[in-house]
Amino acid sequence: MAVITLSIIFTSIVVAASMTWAVKLLNWVWFRPRKLEKILRQQGLNGNSYRPFLGDLDDMIKFMKAEQPKTIELSDDILPHIFAYYHQIVTKYGENSFIWFGPWPRVNISDPEIIKEILSKPDIFHKPLPETAKILIGGMLLLEGEKWSKHRKIVTPAFHLEKLKNMVPAIGLSCSNMINKLKEIASSRRDEGGFEIDMWPYIDDLTGDVISRTAFGSSYEEGRKIFQLQKERVKLALQLLQFSFIPGWRHVPTKVNRKVKAISNEIESILRGIIKKRHKSATETGENGVFFGDDLLGLMMESNARFTREEGNANEGMTIEEVIEECKLFYFAGSETNSGLLVWTMVLLCKHPEWQTQAREEVMRVFGNSEPNFQGLNHLKIVTMILQEVLRLYSPAPLTVRAPTETVKLGNMTIPLGVHLSLLISQVHCDPDIWGDDAKEFNPKRFSEGVSNATKIQSSFLPFSSGPRICLGHTFAMIEAKMALAMILKHFSFELSPSYLHAPFAVITLQPQYGAPMILRSLEPL
Repeated sequence: MAVITLSIIFTSIVVAASMTWAVKLLNWVWFRPRKLEKILRQQGLNGNSYRPFLGDLDDMIKFMKAEQPKTIELSDDILPHIFAYYHQIVTKYGENSFIWFGPWPRVNISDPEIIKEILSKPDIFHKPLPETAKILIGGMLLLEGEKWSKHRKIVTPAFHLEKLKNMVPAIGLSCSNMINKLKEIASSRRDEGGFEIDMWPYIDDLTGDVISRTAFGSSYEEGRKIFQLQKERVKLALQLLQFSFIPGWRHVPTKVNRKVKAISNEIESILRGIIKKRHKSATETGENGVFFGDDLLGLMMESNARFTREEGNANEGMTIEEVIEECKLFYFAGSETNSGLLVWTMVLLCKHPEWQTQAREEVMRVFGNSEPNFQGLNHLKIVTMILQEVLRLYSPAPLTVRAPTETVKLGNMTIPLGVHLSLLISQVHCDPDIWGDDAKEFNPKRFSEGVSNATKIQSSFLPFSSGPRICLGHTFAMIEAKMALAMILKHFSFELSPSYLHAPFAVITLQPQYGAPMILRSLEPL
C-alpha cells in the first residue's frame, strides 16, 4: 500500500511539473508574443504577423544567404544590401515597424534622439545578447549592472591614453612587418605598373598581430594562436544564428556546437596558461603593488590586484575566468572591428584618389622620412577626417540591440517588457535629414570642423556606440588605424584591381565577402 501511495505521489509530481513547464512553454511560444504584438499594433507599429517559435528568423536567414554573395556597385547605397531583411520590412511597413526574432518582437529604431536616450540608460536598457554572442565574445559585453560596473572600473586603466602611448611602438612594429612583406612582393615582381594583391588577408592579419602584441606582449606567439582560433570560431557564427534565440542552445551537442566548444576550450586553455605565467613572473613594486607587464593583459591584472587590495577582499576582484573572458573581448573588439575600418578606408581611397593624395601629402608633411610616432598621429587632421567618414559609411557594427528591463516610454511609444529594440546605426549614419543631401556619398570634408559640427543633429555619429557603455577601446582603434594608414600611404599608392567585387556584408562585423584585390605601386626605388 505504501509503495502504491509513493508511486501515486511521484506520478502526481511529475505530471504537475510537466504541466507547469508546458504552460510556461506555451506562454513563451504563443500567448506572450501575441499579447506583445497586440500592444505594438495598437500604437501604430506594423510588421509580419507572429509565426510560432521562429517568427521572422527563417525568412531573415534566407534573405541573408541570398543577399550575401551578391555584389553591388561602389557608388550604390549599401543599406539595402547589408540590411536586406530590415530594408524589406521598412519598405513594406514604414519606419514604425518591427520584426520577429523568434518569439521576441524587435522594434526598428532610427531616430538618433531615441537611440541616444536608450544608450544613455544601460540600467534600463540592457543587451539581450543571443546565444551566438555568448559563444563568440565575452567580458563586459555580456555583463549588466554592478558586475559590468566593476569590470569597467578594473579594465579602464589599461586604456588610459598615457598607457596607450607606450603601445605605439608595438603597433608600429606590426605595421612595419606588414609593409616589409609587401615590399618583398614588390621587389620580387619588379613591375613598374605595380603588383596585384588581395589586401584583406594582410589587413586582417595585421590587426590580429597588433592585438596579440599589445594584449600579450612576451606571450605574442600564443596570442597569435588565439587569433587564429578566434577566426575559426567567427566563421561558424552564421550557422549558429537560426537557433540563437533559444536559451541554452549553445549547450546542445550539435556538430557545429561541438566544434565551437573545442575551439573555445583551446582558447581558454592558452589564456589560462598565459595568466598563470604572469602571476609567477609578477614583481613587487612596493607601495604601488604588483607589476604584471605593460601590455593590456598586464595592465588589467595590475588594476585588478589594486582594486582587490583597495576593497580589502580577495573575492572582490575579477576571477581568473573573468580575466579570460575580458581577454576574449580584446580579440573581438580589437581585431574584427579594426580590420574592417582599414580595409574599407583603402577601398574608398582607391575610389577617391584625390583624398588618397591629400592624405599622403599630409603624412609626408608631418613625418617626412621618419616613421610615424604618437605625437605626429595627433596632427593628421585629413587622415582623421577620412577615418571618421569611413566609420560613418561602413560602421563596424551597423546594428545593435537593446531591451528594456521594465515598461518604458520612448517618444510616443510605450515599450513593454519583452519587446526588443533594433538600433539601426547605419540607417542613422546615412540619413539625409541628419547629414545632408550627400549623406550616402564619401565626403570627409563634413568632419573638417569636428564630429560635433558634422551633423544637423547632435549625437548622430555612433560607430563606437555612446553613453556609459561607449566602446572602451575607441581611442586604441583610432591610434592603430592612423598608424597603419600612415605607413601604407608613405610606402605605396594603391588602386582597385579590375577583379575587385564590392560585397560588404555583416558577418559579426562588416567585411568584404570577396576580399580587397588592389594594385599597389611602391613609392620607393625597388
